[in-house]
Amino acid sequence: MSSQAPTETGSVREVRLVEALSDRYLAYALSTIMSRSLPDVRDGLKPVHRRLLYAMRQLRLDPGGPYKKAARVVGDVMGKFHPHGDQSIYDALVRLAQDFSLRYPMIDGQGNFGNIDGDNAAAMRYTEARLTAVASRLLQGIDEDTIDFRPTYDGEAEEPVVLPSAFPNLLANGSQGIAVGMATAIPPHNVAEICNALIHLIDHPESETAALLQHMPGPDFPTGGELVEPPTSMLEAYSTGRGSFRLRARWEVEQLKGGQYQIIVTEIPYQVAKSRLVERIADLLLARKLVLLGDVRDESTDEVRLVLEPRSRNVDPAVLMESLFRQSDLEVRIPLNMNVLDADNTPRVMSLPTVLRAYLDHRHEVLLRRTRHRLAQIARRLEVLEGYIVAFLNLDEVIRIIREEDEPKAELMQTFELNDAQAEAILNMRLRSLRKLEEMELRREHTRLSEEQEDLKALLADEPRRLQVLRQEMETLREEFGPETALGRRRTQLSEPPAEVVVPLEAVIEREPITVMLSEKGWIRALKGHHDDVSDAKHKDGDRGRFALKAQTTDKILLFATNGRFYTLPADKLPGGRGFGEPVRLMVDLPNDQDVVALLVHSPGARLLLASSDGRGFVVAEDDVLAQTKNGKQVLNPGKGGEAAVCRRLSPEDDHVAVVGENRKLLVFPMTELPEMARGRGVMLQRYKDGGLSDARGLRLADGLSWAAAGGRTRTESDLSEWLGRRASTGRMAPRGFPAGNRFYP
Repeated sequence: MSSQAPTETGSVREVRLVEALSDRYLAYALSTIMSRSLPDVRDGLKPVHRRLLYAMRQLRLDPGGPYKKAARVVGDVMGKFHPHGDQSIYDALVRLAQDFSLRYPMIDGQGNFGNIDGDNAAAMRYTEARLTAVASRLLQGIDEDTIDFRPTYDGEAEEPVVLPSAFPNLLANGSQGIAVGMATAIPPHNVAEICNALIHLIDHPESETAALLQHMPGPDFPTGGELVEPPTSMLEAYSTGRGSFRLRARWEVEQLKGGQYQIIVTEIPYQVAKSRLVERIADLLLARKLVLLGDVRDESTDEVRLVLEPRSRNVDPAVLMESLFRQSDLEVRIPLNMNVLDADNTPRVMSLPTVLRAYLDHRHEVLLRRTRHRLAQIARRLEVLEGYIVAFLNLDEVIRIIREEDEPKAELMQTFELNDAQAEAILNMRLRSLRKLEEMELRREHTRLSEEQEDLKALLADEPRRLQVLRQEMETLREEFGPETALGRRRTQLSEPPAEVVVPLEAVIEREPITVMLSEKGWIRALKGHHDDVSDAKHKDGDRGRFALKAQTTDKILLFATNGRFYTLPADKLPGGRGFGEPVRLMVDLPNDQDVVALLVHSPGARLLLASSDGRGFVVAEDDVLAQTKNGKQVLNPGKGGEAAVCRRLSPEDDHVAVVGENRKLLVFPMTELPEMARGRGVMLQRYKDGGLSDARGLRLADGLSWAAAGGRTRTESDLSEWLGRRASTGRMAPRGFPAGNRFYP
C-alpha cells in the first residue's frame, strides 16, 4: 500500500502499489510507442525527426542556402520542440545525414558525420547542416493548411502533427525502433519503384500484394548488396507485414598471375560496420574456423574493397564465400515488421497494400486541404479586387471622402456598399497604384482568379480528377528520382536464391583428432589426439571416467539420456583437455534427475537400437535423432515408471536382436520383427514377470553371440538355437559364463 500524509496543496489518495505501478508503466509504454519508437505511416517520421526538419525550415536552412552549425539546430529543437537530451537529438540528426544509413538523406551535412566503418560523427560544434531536396518535399505545402498543428511541450509555440510528405518516406527510407512490447523494422526501398506501385494502385484500387510486387520487387539498400530471398517468402512477408530478407555482400573474383586469384567484396550488407566485419573475419581466421581462407585485407577508400585471399588456388571461390556467409555478417537477415501508427495514432502491423493506401489517403487529404486553402485565399483576394474596382470607377469621390471625412472608412462602406475588408484595403492602397493601367490589370486578375476558383471547385467535386492529380504527382516524383539519376538508380541487386553449395565441415572447422571423455558425474572434455588408454586422466574428487570416444573436431557427438531424448554436441565446441572440463548440463538442457545412457560419435546413415527398461524398443535412423537446439530431441518415450536404458548402433550385417532381462533370461529374435520408427514407445522386445530389461544388441546369427568375459577375453556362443524365439517371448536362462551384470559389453 502506498500512502502519504496530507499536505497543504491537497489531499493524498491511497492506492495499491500494483495499481500505481500499472498506471505509470502504461503511461510510459504509451509515451514510448507514440512519441519515440514507431513512425507515422503518413510521413514515415518519428517525432524527433519531424521536429528536426521543421526547426531547420524555421531556420531557413533550405537546399542551396548556407549551412548552420549543427549545435544551433540541436539547440532550437531542444528548446522549442523536443524536451530531451541534446545527444539523442544530435544522433537523430547525424543519421538523417548519413548516405549509408538512409537511402535518401534528408539532411545535407558538412563535416565528419561518421562512416561505414562504424566511426562516430564529430561533435555538433564542428559540423554543419542544411536540408536536402527530399526534406523540402516532405515539408512542401506546410504553410497551406495541409496538416494540423498542436502546441509544443511548453505551450509557447506550435509544431506539426504530421508533415505533408510529398515523398513516400516510410518505404523509401524505412524505419527501425523498439517500443514497449512492440517494435518496427522497415527496410528502405527505391522511390521510382514505390511510385510505380502507387500509380498502379491509383489505376487499380483493389490490387493485392502480388500485383504491387511486380512494380516494387523488394528493398533497395543504400549500401547495395545482393538480395537472395525467394519470391514466395517475400510475397508472404509483404502480405502479412512480418518477415525477413536474406541479404548478401556483392563480390567478384579477381584473377592474378600464375593461376592465383583473390575475391574482392565491393558491397557489404546494410547496417554492417565494415571495421567490425573485418575484425570478425580475422578472429575466425585466427581461431582456425576458416581453413579455406588465407588472409583478409581492407583496401577501401571512398568505395568498399575487401580483399579475401584463399589458402590455395585450388579452393572453389563459391565454397569459400559460402563458408564466410555462414559464419560472418557478409550475409545477414534484414527483418520486416511494418508496425506503424495509422492516421488515428493507433499502432498496427500493416501489409504493403495497406501502407501504400494509407499514404495515398494522406496525400489525398493534403490535396483537399490545400485546395480549400487556396479557394479561401482566392475568395479574399476577389473580395478586395471588387472593392478596388469600385474605387477606380469612383476615384474622385473616394479621394474626396478620404480627404474630407472624419470617418472615411465608415463613409466608404456606406456610400459604395463596401464591407470592412474592402474599405480597409482601399484606405491602405498606395498612391502610385492610382493609374488607369492598374484598373485594367485588376480586372484581368479578377478574371483569372475567378477562372481558377471555378476550376478548384470543380476539382473538389470530382474525385477521379483528384486521383489523376495524385497520379501526376507520382509521375513527377518518379521522373525526379528515376533509374537514370545518381540517387534514384537501384543499388541492391535482386537475384534468385543461390543454388545449395555443399560446404564440407572441413572448410569451416579444421579437422583434428580428439578423444572425448565424459565422467560419471557429467563432466565433459576433449583431449587432443586419439588415446587408447585414458585411465590416468584426472577427475574431480569422487568422480571417475565413464565414456571415452575417439572422434574428429568435425564430428557431432550424440548424447542419449534416460528421458529418451537425444542431444547433439559439436565436437569443436567441447572444452579442452586441460582441467576437468565443463558440466555437460551447461551445454545441453539435461535435467538434473536424468542420467546419460550412451555417448557416441554420429555416423551418417547408420541405425540405432533403442530400448527402455520396461522392455519396449525400436530401430531409428541415426540421421533422425540429430537435435538442433540445447533442449534436445525426444525420440524414445519410456512408459510410466520406466526410463531409456539401451542405445546400440546396429551393423548393416545384423539380422537378429539379442535381449537379456534383469532375470538373466536371454531371447534372440529376427531383426525383421522390430519396426523402424522416428519416434515413439516402440514394441515389446521381451516379456518379464518381474524386473525389466538389462541390455539389447544386434548380431549376425551365423557369427553367434559374443560377450565380454573376465580377464579382458571375449566369449562366443555359436549355437543360439536354444534361445531363438519370437519377439515378446520370455526367453531362456543365459548361457554359462554370461556376465553377472547382465550386459553384453561393459
